Amino acid sequence: MRNKSIIIIPLLLMLVFSCNKLIAQKELQDSIKEIRPGSLEFLYQKGYVFPTNDFVKGHNAENDIIDEFQAFSVRITKQTIGKKLWEQQYNYPEYGLGIYVADFYNPQEIGVPIALYGYYTAPFYRWEKFLINYELGFGIAFNWKNYSQSNTFNTAIGAKYTVYLDLGIKAEYRFHKNFSVSAGFSLTHFSNGHLKDPNFGLNTIAPKIGIKYHLHKELPQFISREIPKYRSKNEFSFSVFGGMKNIIYDSMNIPESERFEGLSFFVGGFMGTVNRQISYKSKIGLGLSLSYDGSINAQVAVDEGELEVSKIQLLDHFQMSIFASYEWVVNKVSVLLQPGIYIYRKQIKNKSPVFYQRIGLKYNFYNNYYAGISLRAYYFSVSDFIEWSVGYSF
Repeated sequence: MRNKSIIIIPLLLMLVFSCNKLIAQKELQDSIKEIRPGSLEFLYQKGYVFPTNDFVKGHNAENDIIDEFQAFSVRITKQTIGKKLWEQQYNYPEYGLGIYVADFYNPQEIGVPIALYGYYTAPFYRWEKFLINYELGFGIAFNWKNYSQSNTFNTAIGAKYTVYLDLGIKAEYRFHKNFSVSAGFSLTHFSNGHLKDPNFGLNTIAPKIGIKYHLHKELPQFISREIPKYRSKNEFSFSVFGGMKNIIYDSMNIPESERFEGLSFFVGGFMGTVNRQISYKSKIGLGLSLSYDGSINAQVAVDEGELEVSKIQLLDHFQMSIFASYEWVVNKVSVLLQPGIYIYRKQIKNKSPVFYQRIGLKYNFYNNYYAGISLRAYYFSVSDFIEWSVGYSF
């Protein structure tokens, strides 16, 4: 019996050692699978500025048409691998943070704007080393030479800070274990959402080229699983929103400093939306909005060199509208597209069109609660105001 024990014990130890080794190897393989490879990307653009306002058309101190620009961008990226179901549904996208610097060849009147932004990119098509992607970028731009008493021609940029919005398409090829090259184009928009007048904004289009350094030499190992069929469901969403809107009054006999500051008015309201989520990615619906806009029918007078707003009936500031809604869902983030029509508002002098457009983002931060930011515009190009919102859906 003792001799048998001497033989069995080493065999058991070898078996345990072998099992532990296999388990360790499997854990290592699983951990490698869950690595989300990162990269560093450099991009260059040179393109066209759309002639959407008099300033870029040549009505400036230099009497020079501003119709071209160049820009540089650096991004830190994170590659998803399918650890969560939505990553697989969107063909394993990337996301990250970037810095953008633009040169409009007129730094005295425009400045050299710098943008800090987050971005998201996902493939239309994916092969082993070749991708065709769409890209979305959203952030804040600063370092402008904005409209002021000493810079009266720049009616494009009225504030020191603007929104940076970028939409693009890009093809990418990984030619080396550590490097990829890319080429594409993008549309970029700068606006302050009427937080400060004037606000005609800047709009550009440009081809772009880039090079990306991959921090991991290996190609990402994507996790694939069977995606359950989506069952459509209804959703009811309610939110409140608020913001500010600036109006310049330049025809009054007031000091220059007051004239260029203008007056800011509160805007806010309530929205209710009924949605039908038809897939993992899409919701469609209809909504009703009741909004208050302090600038509507505002009676402005000059008192001792300062602008003052006369009190009028509260109901004269209200508007009611109905809107269609499309929501593109990416995990906890949604992109909103909501064209609407005003169905009630008092007689308004110099009123905006009845048809308006809303584009925005919202983030579900806790259970069914969400926060969002949207731009309300008309003519698909003129900002009315920015809405900051919080809401609940069920």
